[in-house]
Amino acid sequence: MGNFTPISSLLGGALIGLAAALLLLLNGRIAGVSGILGGLLERGTTDRGERIAFVGGLIAGPLLFALIMPRPTITIDVSVLTVIAAGLLVGYGTRLGGGCTSGHGVCGVARLSPRSLIATAVFMAVGIATVYVMRHLLAGAA
Repeated sequence: MGNFTPISSLLGGALIGLAAALLLLLNGRIAGVSGILGGLLERGTTDRGERIAFVGGLIAGPLLFALIMPRPTITIDVSVLTVIAAGLLVGYGTRLGGGCTSGHGVCGVARLSPRSLIATAVFMAVGIATVYVMRHLLAGAA
């Protein structure tokens, strides 16, 4: 817990919640990133500009933040192939689960959606199990 940052974590979570609430209240849309991005890639989408602005904000936010704050050193201790495989598995799980952690975990849980409550519990359980297996059971095998 050497990088525990309660104030910035609280502020970041509050901003995510505020953004999700405003999108729902003002536009009647759920702030699920996979759904917004997936809809952007579909033909005949009528709200393309809104989706581009949302995805652009996801990209621009960290870039703007990096201009005013020092960037942390990021190290990835796995191969590029592992990162690609993990990304593909996350994408597959998103389709299988009918949404991503932002749609289910932030918006669905806030609306007390039974489907989202179950999906979020499964996300968390699988994440915990994966970390345990990777760090404790397979740590010496890699």
